[in-house]
Amino acid sequence: MPQPTEEKNKTSAGLKWLGGGAAMLLLKGKAILSLLKLGKIAGPLISMLFSVWAYALIYPWQFAIGFVLLLFVHELGHVIAAKRIGLPVSAPLFIPFLGALITMKKQPLDAKMEAYIAFGGPLLGTAGAAVVFAFAYYYHSPLLYSLSYIGFLLNLLNLLPIHPLDGGRIATAVTRWLWLAGLIGGLGVILYLKSILFLIIWLLFAYDLYKKYIGRRKNAQPRTVLLRFLIPVEHLREQGYLIPGPEHTRDLPFTTYSDLERQQYIGIRYESLNYYGTARLPVQSIPQKVRLTRIEQIMTESGLHLNAECEVQFTVFENDRYYDVPPGTRWKYGAAYFALAGCLGILMYLVHAVGNVNL
Repeated sequence: MPQPTEEKNKTSAGLKWLGGGAAMLLLKGKAILSLLKLGKIAGPLISMLFSVWAYALIYPWQFAIGFVLLLFVHELGHVIAAKRIGLPVSAPLFIPFLGALITMKKQPLDAKMEAYIAFGGPLLGTAGAAVVFAFAYYYHSPLLYSLSYIGFLLNLLNLLPIHPLDGGRIATAVTRWLWLAGLIGGLGVILYLKSILFLIIWLLFAYDLYKKYIGRRKNAQPRTVLLRFLIPVEHLREQGYLIPGPEHTRDLPFTTYSDLERQQYIGIRYESLNYYGTARLPVQSIPQKVRLTRIEQIMTESGLHLNAECEVQFTVFENDRYYDVPPGTRWKYGAAYFALAGCLGILMYLVHAVGNVNL
């Protein structure tokens, strides 16, 4: 049944409004670039435009633009939440047919911080899709109804308690038993959606749970890592000191510390050579012993050096206090989590009921 003339005019006006908004964003591009370094936004902007192009190969270009903008709003929610608690993150990066993501330059200190950042995406993403829904209702636009529906659906799927989805991160501050629900319920979602991408996400999540709870016993076993230190000894040789040979081995005293980026280092002291050196450890760990296992004499332009190979014995550090969240916070986050999921379900039903969207 054709639309009445008035409704057609409203639809046209709505699309013009969106087009005008997009044009204003483009016109303001120079002002934005003047505030931000080009290097920080060039990658995300290119990936955003590439995603629009990729989606436009399958869907109408208007839908492709709207869809990528909804992804942008979702990721912007994470960025805002991270900035509010002082955690630096990257700009959103878009990957066609996979979505978008941000990377954290520092890891959250605890589960509460992780969940707070995770909440930002679906909260702002839901608000953005709700705005599109409101315009769809006012202008009777099938395009905007479809965009709002897909926006609600994506944010709802993101709330599934599966890592690395937002719901899996929120579960860390509510209860980790939600991960078990996600593990079982995820199979149902895979069968319903018939999505290869979601199957991959679920398999990675299952493997991560295996490492956390089955492979954790392996972390308690001692591990070793080989580190090398270049020790200058030319000045000692000139003074008549006895330089250790290749077969020399011994235990060395050591210290360990972490920098502001929470990267752990170990420092060794070779007293007889008056040497102190540091090296980065591969994981957060508890060093137990440093053993000098091999020495190789090397001549450089500055004179004789020793290439000292040290074996560091350690156990992986398990931060059990990461999941220590006050009960009041658990209840608050849990209520917000289920309320948001319920709200998204209701909004999807309203889009179907009002807009008669068939997806």
